[in-house]
Amino acid sequence: MALPAIAPYPMPTAADLPANRVQWTVDPDRAVLLVHDLQNYFLDAFTADESPVTELLAGVERLTKECRERGVPVVYSAQPGGQTPAERGLQQDFWGPGLPDDERLKAVADRVAPQDGDTVLTKWKYSAFVRTDLAERMAAQGRDQLIVVGVYAHIGVLMSACDAWMRDIQAFLVADAVADFSAADHHMALRWAAAKCAVVTTADRIFEGR
Repeated sequence: MALPAIAPYPMPTAADLPANRVQWTVDPDRAVLLVHDLQNYFLDAFTADESPVTELLAGVERLTKECRERGVPVVYSAQPGGQTPAERGLQQDFWGPGLPDDERLKAVADRVAPQDGDTVLTKWKYSAFVRTDLAERMAAQGRDQLIVVGVYAHIGVLMSACDAWMRDIQAFLVADAVADFSAADHHMALRWAAAKCAVVTTADRIFEGR
């Protein structure tokens, strides 16, 4: 039930992306960037300084900087450490107790850590909308687009993008700013999102409408 040790694999490039079913484009006045679960606990499963985690962090660093410059709110999800079985719920059955109550493991990686003005949400389930006020925050700001980056692509990243769609929020999944257990899982998430709930794009295209 623990996280797997993730072997290095190549990060998808623009040439690897599935065809999108819709042609939405990001509007900085409508968008929010969700940095999903980039805590050290989850990143420790990857081989340090190897693909895909090197490209993941570079892509997220680039997008957080660009979003702040463009006035796009940056929201982080972070799971709490030391959850009780009641707090874990069915996640306990699939993944065990989750993060220990350890400050380093709970923290978002330094390179992409929240800055003044960013929002950090305590996250409990796969989707960043469940038991948080993410939807209410977005509605209050008149924003109906969500750019999703982080880990893991086929679990919380994909579920958050799909949950956005179910709330009539346009989702954008950044293929080279997410990572997963394997290349197969990563590509599955991209294919499913492009066909069912989101625009799949890359970090250098997110504000270019391609």
